[in-house]
Amino acid sequence: MEEVRVFPLTCAVQNYAWGKVGLDSEVAKLVVGGDPVAVVEDGKPYAELWMGAHPKGDAQIKDNRIAQTTLGQWIAHFPACLGSKVKDTFQGQLPFLFKVLSVNTALSIQAHPNRELAARLHDQFPEHYPDNNHKPEMAIALTRFQGLCGFRPVEEILGYLKSVPEFRALVGNEAAEELRCSVGDAVHTSQVLKKCFTRMMNCEKKVFVDQLNMLVKRITEEGAAGKDTSSSNGDLLLRLHSQYPGDIGCFSIYFLNYIVLDPGQAMFLGANEPHAYLYGDCIECMACSDNTVRAGLTPKYIDVNTLCEMLNYSPAPASSKIFPCVQDASDPCVSLYDPPVPDFTVMRIQVPASVKQYTVAPVDSASILLVIEGDATATSAAALSDVSLRRGTVLFVSANESVSLHVTSKSGMTMFRACCLL
Repeated sequence: MEEVRVFPLTCAVQNYAWGKVGLDSEVAKLVVGGDPVAVVEDGKPYAELWMGAHPKGDAQIKDNRIAQTTLGQWIAHFPACLGSKVKDTFQGQLPFLFKVLSVNTALSIQAHPNRELAARLHDQFPEHYPDNNHKPEMAIALTRFQGLCGFRPVEEILGYLKSVPEFRALVGNEAAEELRCSVGDAVHTSQVLKKCFTRMMNCEKKVFVDQLNMLVKRITEEGAAGKDTSSSNGDLLLRLHSQYPGDIGCFSIYFLNYIVLDPGQAMFLGANEPHAYLYGDCIECMACSDNTVRAGLTPKYIDVNTLCEMLNYSPAPASSKIFPCVQDASDPCVSLYDPPVPDFTVMRIQVPASVKQYTVAPVDSASILLVIEGDATATSAAALSDVSLRRGTVLFVSANESVSLHVTSKSGMTMFRACCLL
């Protein structure tokens, strides 16, 4: 039924082992908020909520006047809902996947390939690389969110090579010395950084497990004696080692920036940027792909050679990884997170308590709206009947449709909206 062009969705939950458990998980809280009869199991991890039309988690349409059962099927029948530019640019597919993540233990150290590499990996190893698309992504913190992202400034890496002998043993004296001598020559630094990281990642298992055990023992003993272990990044090392004992990824903390995002802050991860999420809840938006090259902190398939070849070895400070949002010129309630890729843009919509009538403005793209806080009644010419919005409601809005909200909560509303602004 094409007349209904704005409708609520029931979205797929992924219960990956690294997710927060039961109602500790923001994902679980949103699921229960959006559907009061949903059952959340106490001991079960609720890692990701997928809002989109990806075949591994196609959203169900919550409107029994619509014949199609999933969003993917509906878009295939009515591709005009995408907006004409989006439809033509992305071959009739919704170009983004919108998610909520609740992270309890670290995700693998990973990077996402660019389009060329994605196509090549998919051809060669389809069982590990399920599609041929690139996967730039952006994370926006809902709670204090911790992650690793991008190579640290060289001075910091050199500092760890000096103060963490177990780390230096894996990189090797010669490569460590070469890195020290490369300072000031950016091209040379990148080449040597690649050599150092590749050396470490290709270390023989017995060697790195021995060094890791020595490091954990040393930090544990120093901590017990009341010594400061920050020069070895002790707290983070012990936490990762307790989650993934004997994993080479534990040493990556000496190469990669440790980043903490406050709620509302974001990081953008372009192609080939090494990263790992460590803890917290976030909104995530990405190109519609599931391609990941992994190299540690994971029991999954590890592809060290591809990862070491593809990475962006440009050292930069942690502060440079925080992606700024900008106020929307036409609507003071909207902050735009607009990354340097065409596939997606995210808006944060904060309706203050004093505003009771608010219009979600039309854009020339299909969009998905998630309510994080607040209650409202939504009306739209394209919905044919009112939709009640509350924490956890997910609404699909076709291109060029507006939605009027009558806000009923006392404290205003917070929503996130993903779309594609070409």
